[in-house]
Amino acid sequence: MTRYYCTYFDRHYLARGLALIASLQRQEVTSFVMYVVCMDELTRLVLDRLAIPQVRTIPLHEIEQHDDRLSSIKPTRSLVEYYWTLTPTVILRTLERSRGIDLLTYVDADLYFFSSPQPLFDEMGSGSVLIHEHRFSPRQAHLVDHNGRYNVGLLSFRRDSNGFAALQWWRERCLEWCFARYERGKMGDQLYLNDWPSRFSGVVVLTHPGAGVGPWNHDRYNFRQSENGRVLIDDKPVIFYHFHSLKLVVPELALPVAHSHYPLTLGSLRHCFAPYLRALADGHRTVLNLVPNARWG
Repeated sequence: MTRYYCTYFDRHYLARGLALIASLQRQEVTSFVMYVVCMDELTRLVLDRLAIPQVRTIPLHEIEQHDDRLSSIKPTRSLVEYYWTLTPTVILRTLERSRGIDLLTYVDADLYFFSSPQPLFDEMGSGSVLIHEHRFSPRQAHLVDHNGRYNVGLLSFRRDSNGFAALQWWRERCLEWCFARYERGKMGDQLYLNDWPSRFSGVVVLTHPGAGVGPWNHDRYNFRQSENGRVLIDDKPVIFYHFHSLKLVVPELALPVAHSHYPLTLGSLRHCFAPYLRALADGHRTVLNLVPNARWG
């Protein structure tokens, strides 16, 4: 059995994308393919030169071609807003172009897997769509209003009528409105997920606490390392951490959280941020071997 993932990133997230892929190479229990939509040609050239066995590159123009609606809205969005607008289209087009995929999982490029993702798919079962909650900590519960109940960092869609219905509806909404501001119940591509469990059939909401750990909830958990080296929160394995707010100032200096409302905990720094920063350093060295003096991102 082969598992299928997709993501997108440009040169500024190239080291993060390489860290994400390396984490899946270590943690996946089955063979997998990662489709990467390359948001600039330099990213595609680097990835093609690296020839990572699991990676299939897709140039951005293949996603955009023959899509007049997407082309018409591109000048009206900032770069990050256009990237958010693209999220459902990237997933939809990947399913359309690769008809052998039964289940496709989208992952943000700043995710990092600390243990096997198998429990996610066990929970999903025969469902059509998989989503996960922010699970804001009590200290950060106020963020739900402008950020939504669900996080777009990881989503799975099955090749069935329910999966396509959700994807196509989401794409239409993002084409209509997708901006980096809160406005009348909308914010970027994310608040559109709020009513999916009631709007669409076959939606599964993950319950595993180790799925979707991030700076908005890590202060609610006790982190520790198990005897076999696994990162645990409250005795459950961390499956993936979403490094949403981490900023690289220079390759040698990082801000773990750039948003001041996110608290830092010693446990998350020791068990999640430190390993991730080592993975980013590895990714940056890989890029430097091909493009000396590269300092993107």
